[in-house]
Amino acid sequence: MIAARRALLSVSDKRGIVPFARALHAAGFELVSTGGTFRTLRDAGVEVRYVTEITGHPEVFDGRVKTLHPRVHGGILYRRDIETHVDQANDHDIAPIDIVAVNLYPFRQTVAAEHVTEVDAIEQIDIGGPAMVRAAAKNFASVTVVVSPDDYDGVAAELAANGSTSLETRRALALAAFRHTADYDTAIATWLARDEGSLPSALGMQLAKVDDLRYGENPHQAAALYAPNAAPPLGGATSFQGKALSYNNLVDLDAAVACVAEFDEPAAVVVKHTNPCGVGRHSDSALEAWRLALAGDPVSAFGGIVALNRTVDLALARELADIFLEVVAAPGFDADALELLSAKKALRVLSVPLGLAADVPQLRHTLFGFVAQTPDPRIRDAAERWDVVTARAPSPDEAAALRFLWPVCKHVKSNAIVVGAADRTFGVGAGQTSRVDAARLATQKATGPLSGAAAASDAFFPFRDGLDVLADAGITAVVQPGGSKRDDEVIAACNERGVAMVFTGHRHFRH
Repeated sequence: MIAARRALLSVSDKRGIVPFARALHAAGFELVSTGGTFRTLRDAGVEVRYVTEITGHPEVFDGRVKTLHPRVHGGILYRRDIETHVDQANDHDIAPIDIVAVNLYPFRQTVAAEHVTEVDAIEQIDIGGPAMVRAAAKNFASVTVVVSPDDYDGVAAELAANGSTSLETRRALALAAFRHTADYDTAIATWLARDEGSLPSALGMQLAKVDDLRYGENPHQAAALYAPNAAPPLGGATSFQGKALSYNNLVDLDAAVACVAEFDEPAAVVVKHTNPCGVGRHSDSALEAWRLALAGDPVSAFGGIVALNRTVDLALARELADIFLEVVAAPGFDADALELLSAKKALRVLSVPLGLAADVPQLRHTLFGFVAQTPDPRIRDAAERWDVVTARAPSPDEAAALRFLWPVCKHVKSNAIVVGAADRTFGVGAGQTSRVDAARLATQKATGPLSGAAAASDAFFPFRDGLDVLADAGITAVVQPGGSKRDDEVIAACNERGVAMVFTGHRHFRH
């Protein structure tokens, strides 16, 4: 039997492959390769053999079949500790392949491109690569499989120091390999299921741990952040400073960013326990938007999560630094603003792209399984038709307030009532078990004059009592989806109290 150890290299991602190949050659490995990898190594002056020299069979079908051969898969798969396997390998001139460095055709990148054809996509479905990866991972007792360039240096260092990799290393690399092929197959299945709609017949995803979190919602609960393997860290957000993000920080930050993304004009949102407690907008100033949001509930803002949809400049940073906040997120920060905020060592500061949004089914675990739903689109992207259902239509100022409060209410836990004006919230009634209680809470917490103010309700009023609470407080215009069998009773109450009401036809429960 051939005594020289053999490594097979066939990679789509060629980062680091040349120095890795040289390290393997220095460790005494004969190198075998295919296609573009062979040309890359040969052009770099690395001694390498083409795979057809090993198989004795040419590539066929435009390269679709080149490594699917017993001298490749037999060399990877046969067990070195079983005498009959060794004998059969000798009888059939099958040399052992002890290292397999393979990563797969760029299927995910191909289908992400605009105007990709089905023919182009299918040609990027790798067959031989996954087969070799799975074979090597299965036989990790003897074979080292490497699917990521990030692992080249570690493997090379072990070989240089010990002449071989440890069983512990091979087991860890095998786990990474199976996750790699599972993620690849999931990407293909997801693409093939694209015509099944937004909620396909099966959901599959590979999630990689981004970081361990200090704890979950409470200190006795373990927690970690996971993301799809192909996703950038933090979904494309950049962390500039501060303590590590906690479980609660991430959940609240998600709520804050989703709410502020509803607005085109400069806006600011303060979130506590996933609920907006203060939201402000201004025609041209992020600083003024922040002041309005803070005025919405300055007490609850202490220790809050703040999201803005404009770059933070020095003047805004000064005012943000005046209050204790857990997180500040914005599309960008001026250099002097970051320098000022850096004095608050514990404050987490993140740049979050304005377009950051999830377009995949939203999942939630229950005792009965996972429930999934499509995302609730931004209000301005939804096909909502607003109908005036009362004798009096909203005035221009009232209409502006309703247009502002409605998307805020969408992001408040149901039952939800939000009261305010066209530029800021006055009070938020969140997560109540009855809508009339939500109305009472919103008006009791009001930080602005309710006489002539507006209100939004995330779902219909089942009785007139909630509407009466709002009218008693001075509210003169209300937006709600409608749809109750007692709508006529509520409309009559509005007409009786001189309140203008519009129906949107869309409910926005948030549980």
